[in-house]
Amino acid sequence: MSLNKDFNVSRLERYISIAWDSMATPVVVLTKSDLCNDVESKILEVESIAIGIDILVTSGVLEGGYLAVKKYITNGKTIAFIGSSGVGKSTLINKLIGNKFLKTNDIRNDDKGRHTTTHRELILVPDAGVVIDTPGMRELGIISADLDKSFSDIEEIAKRCKFSDCQHESEPKCAVKEAIEEGHLDIARLENYKKLQRELRYSELNSKELEREKINKTKCLAAWEL
Repeated sequence: MSLNKDFNVSRLERYISIAWDSMATPVVVLTKSDLCNDVESKILEVESIAIGIDILVTSGVLEGGYLAVKKYITNGKTIAFIGSSGVGKSTLINKLIGNKFLKTNDIRNDDKGRHTTTHRELILVPDAGVVIDTPGMRELGIISADLDKSFSDIEEIAKRCKFSDCQHESEPKCAVKEAIEEGHLDIARLENYKKLQRELRYSELNSKELEREKINKTKCLAAWEL
């Protein structure tokens, strides 16, 4: 995720949830630190939601940072880079492989990167593993995600709620609401957690409906053949 105007903690929570669900180990790479005047505060924001996850800081201009990324790309490992358009994924990969293999564009005047990758690219890193460069994603829908790991802090607090099915709304003795009132939990994090839960439920309902339609079509086809 870029540390310039693209910085969005809620979007990062979404990426992390999907990464955990895919059985991958997420690592947060914060790019374009040279375009940010408050790097330390941004890192603190990320640390508050990327619980137990390594956080790396890189720059497309300065040399520092990309070597820290390269240590994760070892022999036999495949690393996929996901993120919004223009956050510097291609620039980072070019540094990792030691040449300008992927096309990159300069930052526009409005501080937004130009979309350069239009398809997935599998790339071998010399003396290391393999990386996958993916097209930038401004919006990433949730089909499945591991919210238990991504929001482990909320899950842990929720164990202290009076009711096991507490929705953290107006229920009495809600430990999550109490944590927010006491300043131990950010309300924006709770709202994003609920939003992702709703998306998952909607996706699951759609999947079941599609499966029912598929079964009905198969039955109709079988009846027609008879």
